[in-house]
Amino acid sequence: AGWFREVFARPTPVQQQAWQAVSAGKNALVVAPTGSGKTLAAFFWALNGLIAGDGQLSLPVGNSQLSLADAGKPGVKVLYISPLKALGVDVERNLHAPLTGIERVAQRLGMDTPAVSIGVRSGDTPQAERARQLRRPPDILITTPESAYLMLTSKAAGILTTVTTVIVDEIHALAGSKRGVHLALTLERLARIADDPQRIGLSATVRPIESVAQFLGGDRAVEIVAPPAQKAWELAVRVPVDDMSDLPVPEQASTIGEMTVDDPLGLSSGGATDAASPTFASDSALPTAKSIWPHIEAELYQTIMECNSTLVFVNSRRTAERLTSRLNELYAAEHAPESLSASTRRDPAQLM
Repeated sequence: AGWFREVFARPTPVQQQAWQAVSAGKNALVVAPTGSGKTLAAFFWALNGLIAGDGQLSLPVGNSQLSLADAGKPGVKVLYISPLKALGVDVERNLHAPLTGIERVAQRLGMDTPAVSIGVRSGDTPQAERARQLRRPPDILITTPESAYLMLTSKAAGILTTVTTVIVDEIHALAGSKRGVHLALTLERLARIADDPQRIGLSATVRPIESVAQFLGGDRAVEIVAPPAQKAWELAVRVPVDDMSDLPVPEQASTIGEMTVDDPLGLSSGGATDAASPTFASDSALPTAKSIWPHIEAELYQTIMECNSTLVFVNSRRTAERLTSRLNELYAAEHAPESLSASTRRDPAQLM
């Protein structure tokens, strides 16, 4: 609680409602937009239970080699299942922030702070790491539906008998599919050996909610946590030229944003240029003859350089590849023009 108050102004609505359900021991389906704190809503009560569990005060401060599994029966306490391996890796990384923050607050308060251990298990996990997990089970195990199934069919099932919480992320990607049927069977097998752990499902958008809740719980009651949410949109339509019916050639274009498009890459002439303005093959970028693309590219490039992250949608893979090549050329023309000269030119994909 001390860490949360120091980091966040207040819980989000979905966190408040989720914690009420989860702390009461109910199975819960949490539905909320991306960025609303669903993952922390699912994990935080489990983390609180791990930190405040029996044996907490028996461990020395700062001993990173000890986990809460050493204080009680060894085994996994929280099982997180994600349909995507990459998402599991992100969750593992993101969990270290609250765990580190909680440990620092505890140290400042003079409290003993056992380290909560996290493990990842998927088809890419080396055999040595799998064996280590059997010897010293992590408190939190991040895995995929298929890996969870395989664990239950092997001697690794022994470290899952202590699971108290199962978190199923992106549940909308599983419900109604063959993978979902497979996962439902896995959850029932886990319930038999682990005394029916609490189930928490997470989803950004899912319909119908009641059917997905039934998928999560089987024949168990599931509380639906889906507070009303409104997306805040900032929408603008930007046209990089004054008149789309009379497109200027690149060398006639004036400043777009802070970047002047004066045909730095020799696109309009197609002929020889000096070393500071090299020419390219006509297929190195999108169409340019009487085209709006050179102006779109210039404004898009300027936007990208002003932002930390930019997500661009196009209509086809070919357009994406050619636009990427063109943006790399624009970057090189501004920051490394020598890399575009005929004698030293590199492939556009290598320029970044």
